[in-house]
Amino acid sequence: MASGAQRRGRRIMMTDAEVDAFLAGARTCRVATVGADGGPHVSALWFAWDGTSLWLYSIVRSRRWTNLRDDPRISVLVDDGDGYDELRGVELSGVAVPVGEAPRTGEPNDELNAVERLFAGKNFGLDAMPHDGRHAWLRLTPESVVSWDFRKMADAQDRAK
Repeated sequence: MASGAQRRGRRIMMTDAEVDAFLAGARTCRVATVGADGGPHVSALWFAWDGTSLWLYSIVRSRRWTNLRDDPRISVLVDDGDGYDELRGVELSGVAVPVGEAPRTGEPNDELNAVERLFAGKNFGLDAMPHDGRHAWLRLTPESVVSWDFRKMADAQDRAK
């Protein structure tokens, strides 16, 4: 039974190109962190994907930021679909790393130039990132990526007919 589930898992897994396209087009993710008491905390955030890392712009006075400061392990879920046969998503897990000043005030930072342009364009329709002195950047270069696209099951069934 387990091997059948694995085979189906491989059949519905997204290719690297599909993962890149999906993450580039999606806006909202769910971020899971671990609190000091060991309990989970999940919150929604906008993000940017640069093809290698997921970038999160988080309020530094949030429970999420505090959790990640104490335990940087993170799991992020990006998903889509209404009907069962439309469900697709990507789960990325690893360690969140703060980048730049916290909170971010816009000090020059070569590592953030491209991601801030990407994030500002994707989420605000702007050419430059507005800084409010309340947010800072977290980078997740995933150690694990799991993906699924249930639309592939429907496509396989259609081909079998």
